Amino acid sequence: MEKSDLKVKVLGTWSSPFVMRARIALNMKSVNYEFLQERLWEGKSERLLKSNPVHKKVPVLIHGDKLICESLIIVEYIDEVWPSAPSILHSDPNERAIARFWAAYLDDKWFPSMRSIGFARGEDEKKAAIAEFEKGLVLLEKAFGNCRKGKPFFGGDQIGYLDIAFGCFLGWLRVTETTSGIKLLSEAKTPALINWAHRFCSDAAVKDVMPDTEKLAEFAKMIASKRRGEAPPKS
Repeated sequence: MEKSDLKVKVLGTWSSPFVMRARIALNMKSVNYEFLQERLWEGKSERLLKSNPVHKKVPVLIHGDKLICESLIIVEYIDEVWPSAPSILHSDPNERAIARFWAAYLDDKWFPSMRSIGFARGEDEKKAAIAEFEKGLVLLEKAFGNCRKGKPFFGGDQIGYLDIAFGCFLGWLRVTETTSGIKLLSEAKTPALINWAHRFCSDAAVKDVMPDTEKLAEFAKMIASKRRGEAPPKS
């Protein structure tokens, strides 16, 4: 049996942006897969602990008897195992390096800065967190202009590696806008990213796995209540 013909499963949660990366990549390649839903807020299953014994996190791509962990590694694996168009990673080594640089920035700096808005205590701390986050958005606006070269996506004419790495966070960005009462993607500071976000979320590979903002916001409230030891809010 060809490697690309083996059964594919994704172990994850509907709300995780990192899990979304794997699902978008599979959708782009038109790969049929089974989605195995984890309920992490109730505890980590034995299945997850056996599938990813090192980090004990989702997503895990199960490909036949192979277990692949870490979202961006999974995206690259999918692109290599199913090499038919569309390609996710650019063929040029320099373009691949640039995409990986910004993907690492998103995971290491930008997304944590967005989360810090929700954890901020008091107005001054919240304003400082928002200001820091907005600086990152301005950097990404500039990076988008440099990467796309006049085309609709970071990857060019179609969604690519950096689009997936960034776009998976858009659901939580909308929730952060809702809870903070501030438009973080704005026509004044990030006009190109606003249009990119709309195109990304409307793409056939994305629209069925992008969480609904209201549902995601309710989920966030439930998780916050559990962390505080309170009864979850009624829906």
